[in-house]
Amino acid sequence: MMSDIKNFMGWDTPGVALITGASSGMGAEFAHQLAAQGFNTILVARRQERLDDLASSLVNDFSGNHEVLVADLSTYAGIDTVKQRIVATSNLNVLVNNAGFTTVGKFKDVPLQLQLDMINVHILATVQLTKAALPSMVDRKRGVIINVASLAAFMFQEGSVMYCATKTFLRSFSEALAMELRGTKVHVQALCPGYTRTELFETEYYKSMGFDASTIVDEKWMTSMEVVKTSLDAFQSKAVTVVPGTQNEETAKNSIKKQINDWERASKKKRSLE
Repeated sequence: MMSDIKNFMGWDTPGVALITGASSGMGAEFAHQLAAQGFNTILVARRQERLDDLASSLVNDFSGNHEVLVADLSTYAGIDTVKQRIVATSNLNVLVNNAGFTTVGKFKDVPLQLQLDMINVHILATVQLTKAALPSMVDRKRGVIINVASLAAFMFQEGSVMYCATKTFLRSFSEALAMELRGTKVHVQALCPGYTRTELFETEYYKSMGFDASTIVDEKWMTSMEVVKTSLDAFQSKAVTVVPGTQNEETAKNSIKKQINDWERASKKKRSLE
């Protein structure tokens, strides 16, 4: 049954939301919350069975049309498949660039192909899908693009070099694009969550690298439901960079302060040597 909940932008006709990385975690939660608000969805990920199950549950819970699109965004062919679907969707009002993954280990030790795949998924896919969606959104004066970055976009961490770098790009790209789109009624958000309880941290890869989620205190964790709700609610204030959770906000602020202090110290030292 279709929910009568008002959609987060207050649009009379919600239209379509395309969500990458929709087979689990925050992607699946975006699909649930947007479907509950009356959006039809295009669900993008690599795992057909997961997507089929999600689409069926959305139809049963909220009715509407929920399409499955299988694509691997670490490949050019996968990105092109989604680009073509975006261009063919005349009422695409929401694009959620959520697909992503991380690696554990020093840059010199992590296989190069994994690093390149991360660049493709986090950066190339986001840029190309956004580019494909924008012309129609701007022409219709209606659109939302959510780029899922990370708290890692505010810091540098050993063992997560490429992850921090690509997530920093997503934050910077979103903030600059939002400035460029002022007055168009197309809104961009960089969503920067911290630790979120998804299956990511339960994968065999993480276990093989010795990661133990239980060592992270409960106060630092949020649920996908909380993160997605924070993201959608933030459009009421037109916030561009959104960091869910008070502790995460403080972490981001402290990281920025530390970087500024480091720059100031380096600048003073340079001047003293001149």
